[in-house]
Order: sequence, then C-alpha cells, then structure tokens
Amino acid sequence: MEPKIIPRKEHCISRKQISPNALYILYHLHRRGFIAYLVGGCVRDILLGRKSKDFDIATNATPGQIKRLFRNCRLVGRRFRLAHIHFKDEIIEVSTFRSTINPHQTTIGEISDNNKEKRYHIKDENGMILRDNLFGTPEEDALSRDFTINALAYNIADFSIVDYCDGIIDLNQRLIRTIRDPYTRFKEDPVRMLRAIRFSASHNFVIENIVWEAICNLSYTISNVSPARLYEEIQKLFLFGFSKKVFHLFIKSGLLSALFPDILRWISLSRKNMSLIYNNLDYLDKLYKDGKVLSIELFLTFFLGPFIEADALVKHKNNVPYKQALENVCKDTLKNICKTVTLPKRISNTVHNILSLQQSFRTVPHRHPHSIIDKPGFPDAILYLRLKTETKNGKNDHLKWWDQFLKQKRMPPA
Repeated sequence: MEPKIIPRKEHCISRKQISPNALYILYHLHRRGFIAYLVGGCVRDILLGRKSKDFDIATNATPGQIKRLFRNCRLVGRRFRLAHIHFKDEIIEVSTFRSTINPHQTTIGEISDNNKEKRYHIKDENGMILRDNLFGTPEEDALSRDFTINALAYNIADFSIVDYCDGIIDLNQRLIRTIRDPYTRFKEDPVRMLRAIRFSASHNFVIENIVWEAICNLSYTISNVSPARLYEEIQKLFLFGFSKKVFHLFIKSGLLSALFPDILRWISLSRKNMSLIYNNLDYLDKLYKDGKVLSIELFLTFFLGPFIEADALVKHKNNVPYKQALENVCKDTLKNICKTVTLPKRISNTVHNILSLQQSFRTVPHRHPHSIIDKPGFPDAILYLRLKTETKNGKNDHLKWWDQFLKQKRMPPA
C-alpha cells in the first residue's frame, strides 16, 4: 500500500513545535541511515493546533541498535521492547516499527539480529494480545495502531506527513475510526475502548457508529485488563478537565457498569444521585481549567464521596456511629474498586482522610486546627467542603472559619 504523502508546504507542523530532544534523536537516526518518524498523539495534536507534551518516535532501527546509538538509552517492556532515551528534562520513547498482526497466528519464531531475540505474538482465548514483540515496516506499524488519527507520521527526512490510513481525512472530520475491524481491535486490547472515549471527550470528536457499537457490546471485556494498567488509564480519563463528558460516555457505553458497578447502582436509584455526580465532575473540570493540578484522591472523593456518605448515613440511622459507618463503607467501596482498578493503599487512606475530615470541619472554632492541617489530604478536603457548600446554598459558617484561619496562617485556601 502506498501512503498518502503530504509535503511540508501543505501541513502546519513546524520543527519549532517539536521537542529539541526529539529532533536530536530523529536527526541522529536519519544520519545513521535509519527511517525516523515522529508518530502518534503528538502529530495528531500539533495538526489540531494543540501543544503536545509527549513526543514519540518510530524507526526501523532495532532496540539493540538504538541502545548502541544513544548512551542515555534504556530498554523497557516485555510485551514489546521500547527504548527510553533519557534527557535532563524529559524522556523520549523510541519504538521499532512493529508488524501487522495476523489474527490466526499465535507465535512467530526467532529472527536473527546481532543479538538473537525471540519475537512473539501471542493472544489469549478471547483474542486479547498478551505479547507482540514482532518488528515490521512503516506501513505495518501504521496499520497496527488503534485509530486512524493516531497513525499519522512526520518524516524527518523531508518534513512530510505520511498517512497510510486516511487519518488526515478523519482528523478534518473530527472522527474516531479504528484501523480495521473494531471488534477485533478492542478484543486485542480492551484499553482501546477507553482511549476512544478519552479522545472523544477531550477533543470533541465523534466516535464512528460501528466503533461505538463495538464499545457498547464489548464494554464488559475491560475487566480483562490488569487493574494496575486501568489505574493509569483512569487518571488520564478523569484528571484533565473532561471528566464529566467521560462519565456520560461511560454510562451510555456500559463501561461504568464494568468499572464502577457500585456507582451505577447508586445513580440508578434516583436522578438526584446522578445529577450530584455530574455536578461534582463539572466542578472538578472547572478546577482544572482554572489551573488546579488535580490528584487521583480528589477525583475519587468527588466521584465516590456522595455514594459513600449516603451509605454511611443509612448505617448511622441503624445505630452505627457515623465515624465507624463512614470508615466501613469507605473501606468496602475502595476494596470493591480494587478488584478492577488498582488503588495504592496511600490513595485509599487519603480518600478516607478527606471524607472523615468533613466531620472535623464542623467543630469551629477548632481546638487544635494545626493538627488538622497536617493530615494527608487536607487541601483536597477543603476543596470538597467548598464543593458541597456551593452545591447547596453557597453559605457555610464552617468553611468561612477555616478560610479565615488559613488566611491568618498565610496558607492560601484551596
């Protein structure tokens, strides 16, 4: 297949928009006779007029050859070997062009290199890729990617855009379309469903009908992904100013049921519960747009807090002390989530602290306010108190007292 080549004069990517470290790697590979492409989300985002933070490179040099070219290189990964080239202020990821996957092939044997390596492509019984350490051509690499808008490459040799999948057309139409059959691609890696949701929410793109249908029908397979990997993906989905849109798409697609079944059951009880979560996430998104760096603990509190507090209140009415009820419900809720999404213990502990501090805030003037300030999660706890205040009537004497105390201590309120 011949790619569509878009020459420099017909696209908007300038080398000034590319990390100097990435340019150094691209030029060094090119001078040594290798193909060197800037690939993935950075190409997509620059073409959309967005500033990119991560600059990934693909080349026909093998990991061993890359390591010999760059002293500051470390090889990582088991499923597919990657080169991380370390600089003072960033790490550039360099991958060898990977091969297109044959859906009927499970193992690919030894390929000679200076260092003999066995390169495998292995799927499980559900079609999920377990390992695909197989190198290929630029075309195969493009076709192995998830969506057409992510398969665009910037060629340092002539500064052109290389497009094997009509990604430019889809980018202009703001369309999310998988490369090849979406059912197969999502079975190979269910995280691709989350990526489709993320691109749609963050870039205001439309998901192609057949792709959306596949997500809805295969949403349950997200539980096949390792909980540790899902922890990383959840942060990308909810901490960057588009969590409300993600939540909406999660509900419609069935992903909420697979990832957060307790929340789905709770919001199904009343429209008020659903509105509360929407309002909380909307507030979270506004914080991000105002320059606040969001934490996973803050998101979990905004997202799970109303459910945990409501359940704790029910148990309290059944003669369980509220503090104990809150602790038990929080512990059980986070334990259930850990079945699908790994939460480090420190994260769970901080979420509990944020919620338990809401009771402490009610005692004003507080006898030992300095001991409260030193507790993990205090700034986020103040933000949660502020959220609940604004959700109700905007007036809260407890919040007013704490704001005044923090002002006196020259600690800027959250």
